[in-house]
This record gives sequence, structure tokens and C-alpha cells, in this order.
Amino acid sequence: MFDRFVPKGAVLETGKTMTEEKIVVLDFGGQYSQLIARRIRDAHVFCEILPHDAELSRIIVPGLKGIVFTGGPDSVYADDAPRCDPGVFSAGVPILGICYGMHLLSAELGGSVGAARKSEFGRTDMKITEAHPLFSGFGESTIVWMNHNDVVLALPKGFRTLAETESCPYAAAADDSRRFYMVQYHPEVHHSVLGTTLIRNFLFNICGCTGDWKMGQLADKLIAEIREKAGDKKVLSALSGGVDSSVASVLVHKAIGDRLTCIFVDHGLLRKNEAREVMQFYRESLGLKIIMVDASERFLSKLSGVTDPERKRKIIGEEFIRVFEEEAKKIGAVDYLVQGTIYPDVIESGGSKKAAVIKSHHNVGGLPENIDFKGFIEPLRPLFKDEVRELGEALGIPRHLVWRQPFPGPGLAVRVLGEITPEKLRMVRESDAILREEVALAGLEQDIWQYFTVFPNVRTVGVMGDGRTYDNLIAIRAVTSTDAMTVEFAELPWPVLRKISERIVNEVDGVNRVVFDITSKPPGTIEWE
Repeated sequence: MFDRFVPKGAVLETGKTMTEEKIVVLDFGGQYSQLIARRIRDAHVFCEILPHDAELSRIIVPGLKGIVFTGGPDSVYADDAPRCDPGVFSAGVPILGICYGMHLLSAELGGSVGAARKSEFGRTDMKITEAHPLFSGFGESTIVWMNHNDVVLALPKGFRTLAETESCPYAAAADDSRRFYMVQYHPEVHHSVLGTTLIRNFLFNICGCTGDWKMGQLADKLIAEIREKAGDKKVLSALSGGVDSSVASVLVHKAIGDRLTCIFVDHGLLRKNEAREVMQFYRESLGLKIIMVDASERFLSKLSGVTDPERKRKIIGEEFIRVFEEEAKKIGAVDYLVQGTIYPDVIESGGSKKAAVIKSHHNVGGLPENIDFKGFIEPLRPLFKDEVRELGEALGIPRHLVWRQPFPGPGLAVRVLGEITPEKLRMVRESDAILREEVALAGLEQDIWQYFTVFPNVRTVGVMGDGRTYDNLIAIRAVTSTDAMTVEFAELPWPVLRKISERIVNEVDGVNRVVFDITSKPPGTIEWE
């Protein structure tokens, strides 16, 4: 998946060994492309995303049940508009075109596409004009999510209209004889009220899928691919103790056993007791071969005086690599480095040619150019966080480990705004420990996606013991999500928030005020830096 985004040497889902039923999603650069794959996998149908210009031999494979064309930012009538191999249209399986995918189907099959009389963006009323298996379970109208400037002006021969909006006469159309289907809107986003229903209708009513794919099958496939990739070479894993690196390490360990060495780096930016917990969990509970490296002074020295968040991330990314290189030399020749990179990391780091860099993740955009490894093994790169957790449970990792709080690779460096100092780290560590303890006592651990404290580097006036204080502010960040791409702030009970605030102010020296972050994503990100 997403092989155009993956560095040389990464392990991909290539479809080489999959003979079960499969849907191929051809990516034309749409911002929601990965969501399509997620919706399909949620229906327990295996799905693989390939670039729009993938070779036909990668697309038409045993078990292929259908093809989906994603949206994209281009106009199909532009000279450089992305297209696919024409052989796709003769694959003999149903094709669903979404937004740009609809335009491409229309243009390639003899229809007409042009600029819309009126663009449509956001929630839109759509009227179903003809009953069809694609719209099974729909009423006469529904709310859909539109995002387009172009529309189909004339349908190709053999197509008939299934739905319309006030500004779009061909909001959905079908050619049942050739099993080609297209919709102008985005059923993959949750704003489309019955979007998931339409995708499931395509999978089961049109493609005839059975929906019996399970995450365990993906685990077996990834293990086989890692084993083939690594051969008899030694592999080093960057184990942070977080969910992503843990699942990636366990996958590789199952593939190659003791030829995997895990390096856990204490960069001085960990949560309270993090190093001890990681070593206990993963060495004693999972039997991984782990070397712990105390590089805290090294990292903090490099970060001294640095205030820019992007610079922090890049420094940490480079130092991680240098530590891994040094440790690799101590254990002999090591060809590959395992990383727990997941798809949100790629997106926010500017993973595609047209994507904006939101922030450079230390294991993607923050990596240095010269790296002393043959390549990376990043088996989780196409997956979202919830899929990683599901995969972890399928691998037999204890649930309490799989559902540990996510923790960014740069650690507390992105939770201390401005210059990093030991004193600031102390305050954010102690306050974070209180937050996690109180959330656990309230029984809310499974209800909140992620929660932590932030040191905003702001001092405020307060009063304690009848005297004036001028101390620091601590912010609480707690969010709910399923994929980390969009989040809502968690509505913590007021008594719990009150208890957390009182404890932080009373128990953490140097703090006299606590605030609660109620920003969703977008416009904010989960971390503050």
C-alpha cells in the first residue's frame, strides 16, 4: 500500500500471496483515500490501496472482487490529469468511481465532464431518483458530503441516473450491464449519513463479497512478507514502548525470532516510570531481546536552547537514528531498522506529492538523509491506530499493553512548549502522572482515546496561603477518536476534572493554574507541537 510514499526497503502489502477475496482501491490523490480502505476493512473485506498508475498485474490478481477509484484534486480534462491502465476497465469486476473517480469513468467511457455551474462543498441534500441495489436501505433522500468543482455533464452510453442534488443532475449513476457505478459525493466520510451503507452495498450487493476477512489473516501475511524481506539478516527495532512500535516489534519477532534486537532509548523525555515499565512489559512479558540505552544527557544537550517545534522533532529524529546506528555496530552487521510508523504519521508529515506538511514526525519527515541501514521495515505504515490495536490483539499481545496510552516518539519534547529544561520536564511528568492516575480511578481509561498534560510555558498570577504567586500553567488534553485523523475533545466529568486540577496545583511545585483544552482536530492537532 502507498508504495509511492514508502522509503526503499519498507515492507508493503503487495498482494503477492493473498488469494482471498479482495477489493483494490486505486488512489488518485484524494484526501479521503485511506478512509475508503478503512470502511472496506471495517466490513471485513480485505482491501489494498495502489497508486493510480500501478501495473495491471498488481491490480488484476486472484481473488479480485471489485475496484474503487478514489477522489482527487485534479480536473479529469486537464492535460496532466492522473489516469489508470486502460486494461482496468476490462478487468471483469465491478468498478465504483468516487468524485474524481466518477469523472474518470465518465471521461474514459465516452461521457462529458466540465466545470460545475455551482460548486458543492460540505453537507448536501441528495434525492434518490431510482431504486437500485447500490442504494438499498436508503429512503427518498439522504445527506451526503460533497467536495467538487467539476461534474459529469453527460453520462456515457449505457449509464442511467440514480440520484441528483439541486446543483448536480448526476449525483450517482450506474451501468449494470458492465457493472460500472459512480457517485459524485464521498460516502467514506462520516458526514455522509448512509455512506457506510453505500460502501457495504457495493461490497455485498454488487461485488458479492462474503465479508469473512479477519485481522489475523493480515498478521500472517505481514509475518510472511517480513520473513522474506529480512532473509537471514539481523534486524534492529526502534522500540519506544508505545503501541505502534510494540506491535511492529512483535510482528518482526514472530517472523525472525532472536535475529531481532530491540533498542529502547531513554532520551530523557519519557513519562514518569516509563523506562521501568517498558523493560518489564516487553522483556519479561513478551520475551523480546531488548537493549536499553540511556541517552538522556545526549538528547537534552542537543535540545538545549531550541524552541522551534519542527527543529525539536528533526533533532530527535536524527539522534534516534544515530543511537540506533551506534548500537547496531556493537551487535554486528544490521541491515534493517524496524519502525512503528502508521498512516497518520505519513499524512501529517506530507506523505504524498500534494500533501501539506502539518508536522514532521520523527520517524517520517524528521529522519536525516544519510542513514546507515539498508532499509526500513515498517509493516504498520498503511494502518490507522485502531487497526494497529486490533492487529496487536490478533498477535496475542495482552490487551492492557495494546490499549496503553499512545505516546509520541519525541516524547515530552512536544508537550513542553519552548525551550526544554529539567524543571519543565519535572512539572509535566508529575502532572501527567496525576492525570493518568485519576482517569484510571474514575474508570475512564477505555472511554478516552488519549489524555496527557502540556507545559505551555505560560506563567500566571495566583494566590496560595494568603500570598501572591507567579507560577506556571498546566494544560490538560483529552480527546476521543478512532483513527487519530479527526478527534473531538473528551467531555470529562466535572468532578474528575476538579480532582485532577486540585491535585496538580497542590502536589506539583511551581504550578498554580490548570486549564482544559477543548479544541477538536481539525483545527488543532492532538499534540500541541
